[in-house]
Amino acid sequence: MKQQFFALTALLLCIFCSMETKAQQTPAFHIGVKGGVNFTKTSTESSLEGKYGFGYQAGVMTRMDIGKLYVQGEALFNKRKTSYQSQDGSSSKLSWNAIDIPVVVGYKLIKADDFNVRVFAGGVYSYAFNNKVSASQAIQEGFKKFDKSNIGVTGGVGLDYKNFTVDLRYETGLTSISKEFKSKPHSFSLGIGYFLF
Repeated sequence: MKQQFFALTALLLCIFCSMETKAQQTPAFHIGVKGGVNFTKTSTESSLEGKYGFGYQAGVMTRMDIGKLYVQGEALFNKRKTSYQSQDGSSSKLSWNAIDIPVVVGYKLIKADDFNVRVFAGGVYSYAFNNKVSASQAIQEGFKKFDKSNIGVTGGVGLDYKNFTVDLRYETGLTSISKEFKSKPHSFSLGIGYFLF
């Protein structure tokens, strides 16, 4: 937990240093809405083999532009699904809801008046709830101790055209959602957003 705290502190320090070096440029603040799809699986340290499942997301986003740099925060509702294959051939399904709060720092590789190409990375806090397991009794018992509070890292690429924005990102958990199976979520997501101003 201390390592995660130091990593978050270092990230915030980098953000503030970047803002300071770009202080001569006027920041622009934007608010928008976002929706998309996600593909999630969880790794395990057991005989279960995780497989990607299809889910969706929706929420709001803010962005502060400082020249080619920007800071973006989001609050997203995610519906996540994954499945498992056991060595005996049986399959199990797991689904859960989550409120994700990612904060990323990005850089515009191409910056024009109406078009941007971006790369970004940052951290994400996730609060999980309403988990459901369709599986054997042993697996259900393992996911009864579902850890609702999780921390992860995320990164990806994005495009902006006028007020529209598209992000393709990868996210991986640093903490386990099930300590019994040491399950960490891994997810790809494609999000489409629109900045209201």
